[in-house]
Amino acid sequence: MAQELGTLQQVIQLVTNFLVTYAFQLAGAVIILIAGMVVAGWVARALLRVQERRHVDLTLRQFIASTARVLVIGMFVIMALSKLGISITPLIAALGGLAVGASFAIQGPVSNYGAGMVVILTRMFKIGDTINVQDCSGVVADISLSSTRLVAEDGEDIIIPNKHIVGEVLRNSYDKRLVEGRIGIDPEADIPAACAAIGAVVREHTQELKAPTPLIGIEAFEDDMVVIGYRYWASSPRYFETLYAVNNAIHAALEALHIHLASRRLIANNDGH
Repeated sequence: MAQELGTLQQVIQLVTNFLVTYAFQLAGAVIILIAGMVVAGWVARALLRVQERRHVDLTLRQFIASTARVLVIGMFVIMALSKLGISITPLIAALGGLAVGASFAIQGPVSNYGAGMVVILTRMFKIGDTINVQDCSGVVADISLSSTRLVAEDGEDIIIPNKHIVGEVLRNSYDKRLVEGRIGIDPEADIPAACAAIGAVVREHTQELKAPTPLIGIEAFEDDMVVIGYRYWASSPRYFETLYAVNNAIHAALEALHIHLASRRLIANNDGH
């Protein structure tokens, strides 16, 4: 029992000596870290305000502010370590060696981060744009260093790693999507009346959208039909809703004019992507 008490007293003495010797250094390091967090937050907010006044893209200004915050915190961490008398040179060397070894195992994430920086800095697209890449289409909801999140019209989240965006063919139609339709008409029918009816339907369903004027006209002449093509823009969040409504209205308008469809079917209808 006496031996255990003696050991405990030695431990208490060591702790006391350590606190007496390094108390001011520890307190100083803690104060430096707290000051670093405060300064980093202030710098990030100031950068956001400046960039907002200059109308910098939302994603880009968030990236710049976050990067500046991390750099400021890193500087204060180095100052805190120096206050404790810890040399950071061996630490940097160790981290460098570890990074070289780990780089082979994390090539995928690293390439995503590199591609993410390209996406953010070049502003290939922004939040709210409608893009089509890798056979995926949707409205951009979030852009991070590792991936880009799209939201489809039915509410599905589509997560695309950024390395699959940079270097690929990318379509950006901003807040709209292009609809291209083809419909076959009996050659004996009144073709001008059919074009006029289709045009009236399309304009009625897209008049509230600020977009180029819809295009309607004869696209091709087939052996047993005249193919009428039409192109118009639809709001991305209401793409399928508009598409189906226009197709139904076109069918009803042609039926009212007693204009028959070739083979009684729609030839094709797809978006421009």
